[in-house]
Parts: sequence; structure tokens; C-alpha cells
Amino acid sequence: MRKIKAKFDALRERTGIWSYRFRSRGVSRLHQRPAWGVTGFFAFIPSWAPTAGAFGFLALSAAYGITLGGHARNVSESVTSSVGFAVNEIKMEGLQRVTEFQVLEALELHERPSLMLFDAADAKERLEGIAWIRNAAIQKFYPGTLRVMIKEQEPYALWQRGDITSVITKKGEVITDEVDGRYANLLRVVNHGAQLRAGEIMSELDNFPGIRARVRAAKLRSERRWDLALENGITVRLPEFDVGDALAELKKLDDQGGLLSRDIVAVDLRLQDRVVVRLSDDAAIRRKTTIEQRGTPSNSGRDT
Repeated sequence: MRKIKAKFDALRERTGIWSYRFRSRGVSRLHQRPAWGVTGFFAFIPSWAPTAGAFGFLALSAAYGITLGGHARNVSESVTSSVGFAVNEIKMEGLQRVTEFQVLEALELHERPSLMLFDAADAKERLEGIAWIRNAAIQKFYPGTLRVMIKEQEPYALWQRGDITSVITKKGEVITDEVDGRYANLLRVVNHGAQLRAGEIMSELDNFPGIRARVRAAKLRSERRWDLALENGITVRLPEFDVGDALAELKKLDDQGGLLSRDIVAVDLRLQDRVVVRLSDDAAIRRKTTIEQRGTPSNSGRDT
């Protein structure tokens, strides 16, 4: 017996098996343990553990591959969409010049997109990057509705500098260079700096709607004063200061004598004590002939 036990002691030291129970004849089979039985956690590993471990390893490998390949969002969208959170309705408000296609393109909704994973903040930023959109708001309504509210820019005037014409806001900000017939009724301001002072001349003209209706363009001269180009070709030269008083005088002359309907090419209102009118070439010749017939000296085609 001592020899056998000594062999087990030697085996224990070599293999690291520290716990065993020596089998003796006086021990019942119900209380016997294997001589080399492992104790601790590994003594209680269930039979299905290896299979579960294999499946777990495969699942982790798949998750790692999905993440590494950038497919995690697609998988998440598929899962959340399949349980009833797919975007299936989009409500748009405030669209006038912006098209539905532009909004959908900015939302970047893919096939069966998930409402839960939809990034409203990023979409708002993309929407506000569209020239005509001043600001945008997006709301989510579960299980599957998006509400998009748009406030568009208000076109205020056309700004021309050289061959380029743009639609601008009241603050002078360029909205777009794509100008068509929809903006024909907007006042055209011309030359550099005019876009920042468009509100200045517009507010003066709004007080004289009859004159405003005839104005085709307002040209800023030396960044100090305005010339008005009327639809019939007449140029009205305004002073640097007291523009309202000059327009009131112009209205008075037109109401009393139909000045703006005459055969003239320019009305100069820059002098406070007089109005200088320049006749067209044909009108100047006719006037000169009439004066010569009457024997009255001419004043070089000008009428004051």
C-alpha cells in the first residue's frame, strides 16, 4: 500500500493534480471519487458547453466582420425595420421653390431605412446646405413617420455685376445664380456694393408705387448714389442725400405734366434748386427747329 501511494504522490508532483481521493476497500462506491478527478470550476462543465462555445465564437467572429466591414448600421437598420420601425411616410411642409426630390436627396434614406437609427441632426445640416432653404426642422413620429418643415429664403432683388446676375435676400446674401422669368418682377440692382444697399433704395421707392412700377433697374454710382433705369429707357439721376424729396418732386412733375411720358432720355434731380431734363435726339432737333422758327435762342437741347 505504501508503495502504491508513493507512486501517486510522485504522479501528483509531476502532473500538478493536487486533489484526488485514494480508493480503499473500506470506502462505499456511493462516496468514491475518481483518483484523478479535477476539482473546482472545471469539475462542473456541462456536456453542452463545447457546442455553445463554438457557436459563441462564430457569433463574435461574425460581429467583428460586420463591424470591420462597415455593415453594422445596415444590419441594425434591417433588424429595427423588420420589427416595425421602418420609415414609411414622409410629410413635407413649406416647399415652394425647393423640390421634393431635393429634400429626399438630402435626407439620404436608403431602402427600408430605420426611423430609430435615422440621424435627424445630420439631415438638418444637409437640408440647410441647399441654397433656397433658410432653416429646416425634422421630427420623428414612431413607428414610421418623418415630418420635415422647411423655411425658404425670400427673394428680395436681383443683383447684377458684369455678366453675372444673382437672386439675393434682403441682407444681400446670394441665394442662387439661376435666374429665370419667375424673378422678372424683382428690382435689379447693379454694380458692386449694390447688393448690400438694395433695401435702401427699395424702401424709398416703396413710398412711390407709381414710380416703382416703372423702374427696371437701380444702378449704384461710385457707391454713393443711385440712377434709376425706367422701362421706357429714361434714366433718373438721384442725389446722394434727400432721395425721398427728389422722388416726390419727380412724382409731382409727372402728375402735372406727364414728364416721364415725354420724348426724353434723362431727368437729373441731383441739384436742389432745379430739375434738368435731357431730350432725345429727335426731340432736341424738333425743339431746335421750333425755336428757330420762332426766332428764340436755343439752350442746347435742355429744358429746365
